[in-house]
Amino acid sequence: MSAPGRRTAEVPAPTVASGKVAPGDVRPSPRTVISRLTPGGRRNFADTLRAENTGAVLLVLGTVLALLLANSPARDTYAALSGTVVGPAALHLDLTLAQWATDGLLAIFFFVVGLELKREMVEGQLRRPATAIVPILAAVGGMAVPALLYLLVNVLADDGATNGWAVPVATDIAFAVAVLTLFGRRLPTALRAFLLTLAVVDDLLGIVVIALFYSDGIHVLELGGALAAIAVFALLVRRRHSPWLLALVAVAAWALMHSAGVHATIAGVLLGFTVPVLARGGATRGLAEHYEHVWRPVSAGLAVPVFAFFAAGVSLSPEALRDALGDPAAQGVALGLVLGKPVGILLATAALVGLTRARLDPSVRWPDLAAVSVVAGIGFTVSLLIGELSFPGGSPRGEHVKAAILLASAGAALVSGGLLTWRSRVHGSRLDDPDAEPVTTGVRSDSPPTP
Repeated sequence: MSAPGRRTAEVPAPTVASGKVAPGDVRPSPRTVISRLTPGGRRNFADTLRAENTGAVLLVLGTVLALLLANSPARDTYAALSGTVVGPAALHLDLTLAQWATDGLLAIFFFVVGLELKREMVEGQLRRPATAIVPILAAVGGMAVPALLYLLVNVLADDGATNGWAVPVATDIAFAVAVLTLFGRRLPTALRAFLLTLAVVDDLLGIVVIALFYSDGIHVLELGGALAAIAVFALLVRRRHSPWLLALVAVAAWALMHSAGVHATIAGVLLGFTVPVLARGGATRGLAEHYEHVWRPVSAGLAVPVFAFFAAGVSLSPEALRDALGDPAAQGVALGLVLGKPVGILLATAALVGLTRARLDPSVRWPDLAAVSVVAGIGFTVSLLIGELSFPGGSPRGEHVKAAILLASAGAALVSGGLLTWRSRVHGSRLDDPDAEPVTTGVRSDSPPTP
């Protein structure tokens, strides 16, 4: 590979059909082993990283690699790598590589989440309360019941730990949408909209939980500086200043937020909220969509997989699993994700439909909603983050909670995959059968749910 800034000899690459060269396409010289991507290749690569399934696959790869290293003779090397300290101590940024992944790279993920939330609130499902009310309340139920289940388990246990109540409240949108896309191809599109809106609200409430309950010893001066930097970013981004200047101000806001004692990922969310959504001046898309398009490959292709690599490395030996099964914190997390999530979503939805005039989309039936509710039990990225904030890194209880997140999320994915496959076949048979009765009856408050 040639060094950056140094040009290598390149000759045109003729096409097979015409012998002509497409604009921007080049062929490396015979001495080049690995060449730079062409402009078209770079676009295709970035588009691949933007795909929901690709992000989920990379997340799985990072997790599997971490588990392999943590359960192999290389475990000490993996631990030493995670604990390597990098950064200037004078700025209180002498962090381990694992902390840089959690506090630094994950801020990019939360910046993209902030952009998504802003777009949903301005021009998406969250813009109209009548459309958003069902998935919003479903998300609230899907967070409340897991938290209550966790607290119930740990309050009744002699050695319980109530401070991990927020771990099972989160849904990993990348995994959830990937499972729905893979196994629910013939399900109504309204279910996808329901899951996306639910996951967006889930992310928003998860961010609020992190900001309110996982900030330690807030320093007012640094917090004021972080908010001032975010205000400057908002002003500069509206005036479309240089991306390098915006990046410099964003890093300053992140560093000040970290120094203030507020989890640094909150800076990413707030920065995302400042970006305008609506297109102006004849542009075909707004700045929020543009920045989401630019930064999603970095989030899906780098930030989240690297975070998973450093966060998911736990021992899965029989002894470790036995200890995790006996830990009330791990039990509460597993029950919250596998059981609490679907129960909370279904109860909240049923209560709303039964007590008000709200209705589900006419194409959606209750078994479909049950299958999607199980998908929401896949809690990964944000659950791992809250787990690290709830319990000290490397502590036995922290390791047990991580193992519970991984195993419960895998279980939710397997169960929901089976349920989605079943429901997809049911809907597929209805579409293929010309004599089948069409699904046109909505779920109203004065009619029972359609079985």
